[in-house]
Amino acid sequence: MSMDRRSLFAATALGALAAPGLAAAQGAAPTAQAPGFYRLKVGAKTVTVVHDGFAPRPNILTGFVRNATPEQVEASLRDSYMPLPGLDIPFTITFVQTSSGLVVFDTGTGNQLGAPTAGTIAANMRAAGLDPAAVTRVVISHFHGDHITGLTTPDNTPVFPNADLWVPEPEYAYWMDDAVMSRAAEGMRGAFQNVRRRLGPYAAKTERYAAGAEVAPGIRAVATYGHTPGHMSFTVEDGGESLMILSDVTNHSELNLKNPGWHAIFDMDPVLAEATRRRVFDQVATDRLRCIGYHFPFPANGYVAKTEGGYRFIPATWTAVV
Repeated sequence: MSMDRRSLFAATALGALAAPGLAAAQGAAPTAQAPGFYRLKVGAKTVTVVHDGFAPRPNILTGFVRNATPEQVEASLRDSYMPLPGLDIPFTITFVQTSSGLVVFDTGTGNQLGAPTAGTIAANMRAAGLDPAAVTRVVISHFHGDHITGLTTPDNTPVFPNADLWVPEPEYAYWMDDAVMSRAAEGMRGAFQNVRRRLGPYAAKTERYAAGAEVAPGIRAVATYGHTPGHMSFTVEDGGESLMILSDVTNHSELNLKNPGWHAIFDMDPVLAEATRRRVFDQVATDRLRCIGYHFPFPANGYVAKTEGGYRFIPATWTAVV
């Protein structure tokens, strides 16, 4: 009996699948992604964004947006092909190599906020060749826990031992005010205490900066209040090129950017936060300014375009070479 070529290939494939070693190998397929870092240039400055993992929200439809119904949130996110009802909220840390040293903007979760999927910054820094000891300055945008907890280890040892710390003056004034803390809701007391704990080891080398200050060569602070009382964003300029580090002007790009009038639960002054969003996104859209969003899908950088009802995020083209 003769066997044609198609039958021979089929028999060979079936035999291979039946091999125990191959079956075991197929059952142990790797699941890890590539290391979470990405580099880009602003003039001569090298900018590296580093993924600090994500916090999964099992149900984004209820309780996250104050002034939209679950049905409205579901319809908007479904239109963006987001998995529902949950949504992963990413964390992205930005490093900028300047003429005076390596500067990091915010520090992430420090793997200390209870989300096992967060806290990957240390491993991703190693993969990117970034040494915490080489960081010369830490610039904080605001004092929420997912931005400052990575300042120290669980035993409160500084993660960036050779860096000075720059914090927003109005943010510091609010969170370090004992009278404000005493009036805060019980559920907020831990946030005030976390600020004192994380900033403590850097007290001798902490600088408070105001809006408009040059926090590093070619990098200026921009007042973007509302998310918190002293929230700051940053413009990075070099060689005629510009970039904006948005910080938390918006949360996930398919939430408050697409729907700038939505008030997220983490915005401490939601009306002011909305006004800030609209002002900032009008600017970056008009100026075609590349931006980095702390909670945008990694690698979290791209452009903003105006739409009829709000804005949309356009990820920058991924490039293999910086």
